[in-house]
Amino acid sequence: MQSSKQLFTLITSEGQLEMTLREVNVPTPKPHEVVVRIEAAPINPSDMWPMFGPANLAEATLDKAKMKLHAALYPGMLSRISSRLDQELPIGNEGAGTVVAAGEHPAAQAMIGKTVAVLSGATYAEYCCVPMQACIVHHENTSAKDAASSFVNPLTALGMVETMRMEGHSALVHTAAASALGQMLNKICLAQGVKLVNVVRNQQQATLLKNIGAQYICDSSAASFKKDLLMAIEETGATLAFDAIGGGELVSDILAAMERVGSKDAKGFNTYGSASNKQVYIYGGLDFSPTILNRAFGMTWSVGGWLLMRFLGKLQPERVAQLHKQVADEIKTTFATTFTDELSFEQALTPATIAQYNAKKTGAKYFINPSKV
Repeated sequence: MQSSKQLFTLITSEGQLEMTLREVNVPTPKPHEVVVRIEAAPINPSDMWPMFGPANLAEATLDKAKMKLHAALYPGMLSRISSRLDQELPIGNEGAGTVVAAGEHPAAQAMIGKTVAVLSGATYAEYCCVPMQACIVHHENTSAKDAASSFVNPLTALGMVETMRMEGHSALVHTAAASALGQMLNKICLAQGVKLVNVVRNQQQATLLKNIGAQYICDSSAASFKKDLLMAIEETGATLAFDAIGGGELVSDILAAMERVGSKDAKGFNTYGSASNKQVYIYGGLDFSPTILNRAFGMTWSVGGWLLMRFLGKLQPERVAQLHKQVADEIKTTFATTFTDELSFEQALTPATIAQYNAKKTGAKYFINPSKV
């Protein structure tokens, strides 16, 4: 049986994080499964909470002999992660590589030798065994590095536009809009004629988006932010937003701007606000502080959570296949990802390197290459 070096994370009930590199056996693929030799696995913001939880990484240490990272949790955080305590868990949402073995199903056999992207939750490993349905088969001239970020960002961006249409909206607001995902969303919206309001946090990010053609950009650090947001929502008619921040008052500010636009022509009593639904989906948690709602947006509004896998589960398999094909066809254009650095397992466990990729800076993105020494 083939073995694979793989990263695992554990948080103990004593409040200690342990992230360890160890060897495991690669299972023999079932009829519908394939074994992929992972060559590139990105470290996404959505990977970092599973990896580290609420650990104080500033005081983390690495035992190189045992290839084990240690860090204490911040006080008072155990209750937030009670479901995972004392369990060693795999990490790595997505990655890409070459199919080296497959089960007996003809479709699985047909993937042998091909470059595929996978979504498994266990891609920080030399080898990954996954159902064939969890793969995107890429074109012959696409490298594993090109294909590494095929799922989380591309399908989330496509899913936002899909959600907009399914729920009867006509324009979008997106926060943390200068992210890799935000740039992909801009390209999709520009290609499809969808109006998109981009909320960024500084002028540098605004310039980045302007250079790829974004039309509506609001800088949350500007004194005129709320006025700019109101004007952009008025011009676009956006009644749907996707928020990657989570904490603070930004969700409330977006809903309030939508309500002001929706009620601008109201006459007489307007007790319940505009009749059009104003929806914000929180899909990220860059700010873990509470979401504050200053209710100045009538009674026709919703705030909820949005997760990619649960959204895809609502689609017909044929539609999911179409989205997969679009990602494969446009992986070097619309969905191209530029990486800052390629990391070995040891580098990914090194506290100084963790400080770099955990900073989640715009334009800085890292991937793990399990074969790098």
